[in-house]
Amino acid sequence: MSKRRILVTGATGGLGLALVREALARGAEVVASVRDPAAGAQLQALGARFHRCDLASPDADLAALIAGCDSVIHAAALSASWGREADFVAANFTATARLLDAARAAGVSRFVFVSSPSIFAGYRERIGIAEHDLPEAAPLNAYARTKLAAERMVLAASHEGLATCAIRPRALVGEGDRVILPRLAALARRQRMPLPGGGRALIELTDLRDAAWAICEAEARLPAVAGCAINISGGQPIAVRDLALRLAEAMGERPRLAAVPLALARPLARLAETLARLIASPEEPVLTRYTLATLGYSQTFDLAPARRLLGYAPRHNAIATLLAEARRLAATGAAA
Repeated sequence: MSKRRILVTGATGGLGLALVREALARGAEVVASVRDPAAGAQLQALGARFHRCDLASPDADLAALIAGCDSVIHAAALSASWGREADFVAANFTATARLLDAARAAGVSRFVFVSSPSIFAGYRERIGIAEHDLPEAAPLNAYARTKLAAERMVLAASHEGLATCAIRPRALVGEGDRVILPRLAALARRQRMPLPGGGRALIELTDLRDAAWAICEAEARLPAVAGCAINISGGQPIAVRDLALRLAEAMGERPRLAAVPLALARPLARLAETLARLIASPEEPVLTRYTLATLGYSQTFDLAPARRLLGYAPRHNAIATLLAEARRLAATGAAA
């Protein structure tokens, strides 16, 4: 990678930190956006410059944030499976639209959008999802809806002056993961671990470092991959039941596995969501349609397009990464 100045948004999350490290290792100058200036110290210690900016705020000075940058890697998002639709629209769609406008105005030449495989989540088996396979017609939650809308907007914005692409990394695990391990750990700590469909569905994890490599490689290869949406995973499908058992063992837990038939789980998920909305609950129901889709139905990627377009091959065993992180957190009491 030539010496370019890259803006990394969402830099304090697990993926954001991995992106900052990877971009710096490639010789880039990195500007990182943060909402909390206290979090900027870690980024500064890595060698990045940080800029305080809340992308979701209509008052955010995006021109100052992006000034002098050659490329944008947009990883900031409201990443959750439950919440107010308006919050997801503001954080995931509107903020992306404003950042795109700022990139055009500043003469930025490359824009990589970190999208999400949640757009494929549905009540059906999807093995070896390929580059031309379509997302679900009706995304299951506000997160998936807004990420899909933002991805389409970013890809449509690609033109001669601004080359854009999207990367969809699957189930990110590793240092700084605040999504996958906490959710799986919560299941493992239950006396009875409910497994939709008996846990037979296949899931693929992705090490944060592999995802960061692929995203930075996409930035380096633009405009050659302009207009592309590329699926990324660790390439090691594992049954949810097997992963749950290995994770529980790593944490020192011994939950009883309870198979939940999919025919029963589907109306239960709808009912749980309906009740939660009726009482305006800020807490995610134990079972949602999205949770059921991700744990009860297989989703794996065909990595041939990622190999062809990016030269991508997973360098890290994502399952081993998850288990090592679980042991570390359990040893410190953080996952107890």
